[in-house]
This record gives sequence, structure tokens and C-alpha cells, in this order.
Amino acid sequence: MKKIFVTIASLLALSLVNCDVYFEEKFPDDSWESSWVYSEHPGKEFGKFKLTAGKFYNDQEEDKGLQTSEDARFYALSRKFEPFSNEGKPLVVQFSVKHEQDIDCGGGYLKVFDCKLDQKDMHGESPYEIMFGPDICGPGTKKVHVIFSYKGKNHLIKQDIRCKDDVYTHMYTLIVKPDNTYQVLIDNEEVQAGSLEEHWDFLPPKMIKDPEAKKPEDWDDRATIPDPEDTKPEDWDKPEHIPDPDAAKPEDWDDEMDGEWEPPMIDNPDYKGTWAPKQIPNPAYKGAWVHPEIDNPEYTPDPNLYKRDELCAIGLDLWQVKSGTIFDNILFTDDVELAKERAEVVKKTQEGEKKMKNEQDEVEREKDKDKNEEEDDEDLDDEGLASPVVSHTIII
Repeated sequence: MKKIFVTIASLLALSLVNCDVYFEEKFPDDSWESSWVYSEHPGKEFGKFKLTAGKFYNDQEEDKGLQTSEDARFYALSRKFEPFSNEGKPLVVQFSVKHEQDIDCGGGYLKVFDCKLDQKDMHGESPYEIMFGPDICGPGTKKVHVIFSYKGKNHLIKQDIRCKDDVYTHMYTLIVKPDNTYQVLIDNEEVQAGSLEEHWDFLPPKMIKDPEAKKPEDWDDRATIPDPEDTKPEDWDKPEHIPDPDAAKPEDWDDEMDGEWEPPMIDNPDYKGTWAPKQIPNPAYKGAWVHPEIDNPEYTPDPNLYKRDELCAIGLDLWQVKSGTIFDNILFTDDVELAKERAEVVKKTQEGEKKMKNEQDEVEREKDKDKNEEEDDEDLDDEGLASPVVSHTIII
């Protein structure tokens, strides 16, 4: 029994050893300034990031992250790490985003690059492998981007994934598996999942319409037809407009000067419109014709849709109208359970943020209340000073 226990323990230890954390960044201090690189791509004025936990938080040190600090700016900041491939393994991309500025329009996503990225020249057109995260612009755009590069082209997910749009921290997780399936989680809860092949247009369709097939000429797809026995009633045809029978010729109407008087036209209450025979079921109806499909000769399955041959850099390449977004808790790993465990921290973070923000809001409400009361008192004082002095003269 002891030997069996040791063997199981060894297997568990081996499974842990085989799990990799490829990259992790929690921004504990200012050391990020020496490892992250700002782009110097010409023609754009890039904004700066600062290290902060924001205006409200759960733990001032633990909740520090990189915050966008300038309004109406592009941001381009990147960091390289040891290259890796996810061949034969899951890939987890996870990070937290906090839009404490109540964002109106701006990105909250990150990009993952291969080793060819020129960090000093990173910009919006720099080729990337993965783009993942929230994007908000007005009421019409509140979505999670999941974009993969495949054979030199960027492919957007076909499903609509709604992102969080409040002011608190949220954890975004993308899991890509070797069986060509994926999951997207927000705060450790699945919001989308499925097949890479079905939810992206990486490959041509498996089936296409048979170019040789045509609808038979005698195919009747009319569900109903006019009743051949139906006839138009004899009294059906009535004019749409008739002279107003209540109209009278004005007394001052001069036929020589004004021409022959005609009463104005009004809608005819007896008008029934254009007659059409009633419809009856078509006895020859065969249903809607369906174009036959054949195997697409251009289609070839790819069991490696999930695979990234080389991942080497992370970039925050985005635009924001109103700054204040905080990025933190970045994790790239093949250990799904580890990522879920790390993501659990977001619940405690949100609780602390909501508590502090509620306290701050209450203080502001009290300030506004006191300010309004002071203004009301000043208005009353002004009214008293402005009151006219009334003199009374007594006449004896």
C-alpha cells in the first residue's frame, strides 16, 4: 500500500513539473520600467502608463497595475519573454482589467507576438499571433475580442461575447486546447466555448453548393395560389376619390373669372382597392427547393489550428479616449487549474473595491449635501438683504 501511495504521489508531482508558467506579471514595483519597452513608432503621440492601484482597491500594494494616464492617446508598450510553443498542450492567456474611469471608448485588450516583434516600432499594424480582451466604444461596442492569426491573416471570432462595462476589476481568461476547442471565461465563469474551426473562418467550408445542380423547371415552390373559382363581385369597382357631396360653390365664385367651379375630391368610403382572388393551398406545392451540397475540394482539415509555433512577446497596443484603465495579473501558462486558482483573487478584489468606492461615494454625497445647504443659506441671506424697507406715515 505504501508503495502504491508513493507511486501516486510521484505521478502527481510529475504532472505538476510538466506544467509550465511561460510568463507572469503582477507589477509589484517600479521594476516594470526596465523590462517593458515603449514604442517609438513615428507619427503617433503615445500615452504613458503609471503604476497604481487606482482610486479604490482591496489591497493598495497587491492591486497595483499599469494604468493608462493620458486622455485621447494611443498606447504601445511591450515586453519580451522566453519563447515557447503550445504544441500538444493547452494555452491559457489570462489578465485583469479595471476600467475605473467609467470608460466611454477605448481598448482593454492585449496582444501576443512572436519573436519578430520590433518593440521600438510596435504599432497597430504590427503582426501578432493572438489578440484577446475587452473593447468598449459607446453603447454599440461592448465586446470581448478573440482574434487569431492564421496563415498571415487575422481571423475574428464569429460569436458575440459581451464584456463587463462597470468600474471594477474583472479577470479575462482564454483557454485554447490541443483538440481545437476553446473557452473564454470572465471572472472564472465561462461565457463562450466551442470549436476553433466552427467559430472562426480559418478554413474554407466543408460543404459547398453543387455548381451543377439547378432547380427543376417544373418545381413549384408556391405554397398558395389564386383560387381559379373565385370571381370579382360586380359592384367591386368603385373610384378611389369622389366629389365632396357636401361642398357648395362659394357665393363669390365668378365662372368667367375663376373658371367652372368643381367640388373638391374626397376619399370614397366605398372604395375597396384592387381586387385579387383569394389564395388557396397549392396542390402542386413541393416545398422550398434546397440546393444540394457537395464536399468542398478546397477544404482540408487542420488538426493544428490551436498551435502557436512561437510566442515571445506581450503588447498593450490600444487607443483610449478617457484614460484610467488598469492592467494586472497577466499569466501565460499551460496549467488550466493554476489559472483558475489565480483568477479566484478577483472576487476578493471586487469586494474590497466596492466597499471602498461606496465609502468614497457616501463622503461625496455628504459634501454635496453640505454644499447645497450652504448655497441655500446664502440665497436666504441675499433675499433678506434685498428686502425693501417699508416706511409708514401716520396722518393725524
